[in-house]
Amino acid sequence: MRVAVAMLCLALSLGAQAEDVRALSAEGLALIPPFQKQLMETVKAALQAGGPLKAVEACQLQAPQIAAEHSRAPWQVGRTSLLVRNPANAADAWERQVLLQFAQRAAAGEPLAGMQHSAMVAGELRVMQAIAVGEPCLACHGKALKPELAALLDQRYPQDQARGYELGALRGAFSLKRSLE
Repeated sequence: MRVAVAMLCLALSLGAQAEDVRALSAEGLALIPPFQKQLMETVKAALQAGGPLKAVEACQLQAPQIAAEHSRAPWQVGRTSLLVRNPANAADAWERQVLLQFAQRAAAGEPLAGMQHSAMVAGELRVMQAIAVGEPCLACHGKALKPELAALLDQRYPQDQARGYELGALRGAFSLKRSLE
């Protein structure tokens, strides 16, 4: 009887934990749309004001600040990719694994829109949401970069890997984490 009661308590506890993880994941995912919106508005405004050269400058100078503004304790918000422009955004081991899963899911025909993954990792809740390449992204991440843009990217990002994308391809992911301790 004691074993059955203990198993029931464990099952209830695990169910409650799973519900907590779902609720916390939803809380984190809710931070993405305003972050994405501000980031895209910043890039689009720079593109309109001065073309791709200004967009690269805006991205380099303002994107980290925008991520910091949208990181609301206890959440830390950022972006990563398998092919980064800025080495500071390089994926950690868990993020890399999830990005590879996203790529496999996309290759199998699953739409990138809404593709997400959450997990508990070393006392943290980790949440990722895929980013598809949109039309504005192609100006700086596409296949046909103008020579002056390529030169600027080479100067500002000597280790740049984030070129040659096509519309709708997996660009990377929004990555969020929060400590649960």
